[in-house]
This record gives sequence, structure tokens and C-alpha cells, in this order.
Amino acid sequence: MKEKFRPLIVILGPTGVGKTEIAIEIARRLDGEIISADSRLFYRGLDIGTAKPTLEEQSILPHHLIDVAEPDQEWSLAVYLPRALKSIEEIQAKGKLPFLVGGTGQYIQAVIQGWDLPGIIPDPALRFVLEDWAELIGPSGLRERLASLDPAAADGIDGPNIRRMIRALEVIFTSGKRFSDQKRRTGSPFDIFQIGLIRPREELYVRIDQRIDRMLERGLVAEVQGLLDSGYSPALSSLSAIGYKQIIAHLTEGVPLEEAVRQIRSKTRKYVRQQANWFKEDDPEIHWFSAADHPVEKICHQIQHFLS
Repeated sequence: MKEKFRPLIVILGPTGVGKTEIAIEIARRLDGEIISADSRLFYRGLDIGTAKPTLEEQSILPHHLIDVAEPDQEWSLAVYLPRALKSIEEIQAKGKLPFLVGGTGQYIQAVIQGWDLPGIIPDPALRFVLEDWAELIGPSGLRERLASLDPAAADGIDGPNIRRMIRALEVIFTSGKRFSDQKRRTGSPFDIFQIGLIRPREELYVRIDQRIDRMLERGLVAEVQGLLDSGYSPALSSLSAIGYKQIIAHLTEGVPLEEAVRQIRSKTRKYVRQQANWFKEDDPEIHWFSAADHPVEKICHQIQHFLS
């Protein structure tokens, strides 16, 4: 028997499924606080294109690890993981229930599996060389090189995330060992209950298209222009996120807005398919609910049973 019950509720699922609204309502009812597990929400000023919870939504109950960095600050998994663990422990110490909510599979798995990340100190000179190399061969070329050295590491990186691919290569070249072999799983210190939210794929695609339309109506193009006008480089990893990269191409390279939006829709759908590799519907550890069925009451009941 465990000496102390340390519950952590995880609410996960693909982009656009409705995690934000459902998680806020459940956490409100169960006296909880939310820790974000969405790598796009770290950065201040990236609000519309990330579908960040509004200030009104965040005022309903405390949110953690949202707006914790400027767009030109690096927030990697190695930075996130200790901060997330600290936030969870602080919430538990207050007698409240922590909810880890998001769709970034690697960040969620790092918390719930207790990853012990490689403590390789960044090498600025090597990183500079790798960044130049990445610019020369592009994201797909960089992924191919990483896959040839460490297929598991390449498979574990969502989308064209150059920063994370460079970090993996940096660790490989510095240590002489595969990056994936150095992420030891020590087991989570928490008692975890995972909730998965799902919708039929076509319904999810419709919701994604509608959300992208709302982003444009709310001023996504102006938000991106404002970031560029503030002096932030288009090459920043934070601005390589889906939505921002395509609008930057529209603003700086003359790509027609219609084409940029088409690419945003296509990239987002591809990202949803990648997320499915992290959150499998046959995973016995995940309790799946249809988000379309307004499952708040059922989820609350299951969580209360878990806590009892």
C-alpha cells in the first residue's frame, strides 16, 4: 500500500476535440487546478493561433504553465518537466486536485511515465552548426538524418519541430549514444487517472476547420504581424508552430492567404493523425469518452470513484 495517495488526473486528446471547455468544468466541480501539457501555450503573445484559453476561462480556476516564456525563449521538454512536477506537487500540497491537460503526447508521457531526461549540457557551438545544417536540408532532411541514427527519437517528435530534432542530435553527437536510450523511465510518483476525449475523425476535421476560421476572424494575421513588428525572428522555434509559420509565409514571402489557410488545415489534420500515435484508443490505461456526448457528469463520477 502506498504511504500517501497523490492523485493526478490527466485529460488528453487530439487538437480541436474540446479539452479546454470540458477540463475547466470538471476541474471547477472537483476543486482542481490545471497544468497545461500543450507546448504551444508556453509563449506570451501567441494567443489566437494556439487557441489558448481566454483570460475569462483562466479566471475560473488557476492555470499553470501558460504564458511562462517570451517567444524568443527556449522552452524544451527538459525545462517543462521539472516545472510541471513542481506545479503538481504545489497543487497537491494545497489540498487541491491537479489536472494535467493537453495534447502534446511527449510532454504528457514524460510526466506520467516519470522520464529521467539526459543531463547533457547544451553545446552552443555544436548547436550553431546543427542549426545551419537544418536550414540547409530543411525539416524533412533533418528528420531523415535523425531517423538514420535514432528511429525511436525521430518517431517521438511531432511535426517539423526543428528545435527538438536539433536537441536530439546534439545529445547523440555529444554522448555517442542514442537519444531515445537515454530517456529512462523511473515511474511516476503520482497516482494517475487518465481521461481521453475523442470524436469521429470527420467531425473532428469539421471542428478544426471552424476553429481556424474563428482564428482568422479574431485577427490571427494581425497577431502574427504584431509579433514580427516587435522584432521576433520568423526563424524562432515558437513561430514554427502550425498557423504561425504559414501566416509568416503569407506576410513575408507573398504566399496568398488562401494557400496559407489551406496549408494550416492540412498540417493540423496531419498533426491530429500524429497525436493518435501517442493516445491509442486501445490503451487500457486511458478511459475514453466521446466529447460530443457532453460527458462531464460521467467523467466526474469516474474520478470521484478513483479518489474514494
